Amino acid sequence: MRAVVTRVSSASVAIGGETVGEIGRGFLVLLGVGPGDTGEVCDKLARKVCDLRVFEDENGKMNLSLEQVGGALLVVSQFTLYADTSSRRPGFSGAAKPELAVPLYERFLDRCRQRGFRVEHGRFGAEMQVASVNDGPVTILFDTEAK
Repeated sequence: MRAVVTRVSSASVAIGGETVGEIGRGFLVLLGVGPGDTGEVCDKLARKVCDLRVFEDENGKMNLSLEQVGGALLVVSQFTLYADTSSRRPGFSGAAKPELAVPLYERFLDRCRQRGFRVEHGRFGAEMQVASVNDGPVTILFDTEAK
């Protein structure tokens, strides 16, 4: 799985001009699923994202977690994180098929909710407009396949 996690002061996702998910302080998570991903991999990634300590403490150090600042998550499915960029026109055959990707995407949402977080989301496979006010900016890339 791949996730691009951006610390935001606000973020939203709209479909057809209608806002379907919106948060204040927290994380915008662009989430991609690969063909070899499993439930175990998903659970581990959800823990890592939820436990990420990138919010500033009273000394200005990135030391606080999402829980400690009362943050929320906006999770948007993003198959393009698996783009093959070896040519000028990217290919997307490296992304998981919906039969695997949808359940793992939903599992990620569920695991974050189980941790007590408010989780907003887009709609898998929809044409979405994502807006965010990046805070920092702080953006972290997670790739469960990277060694």
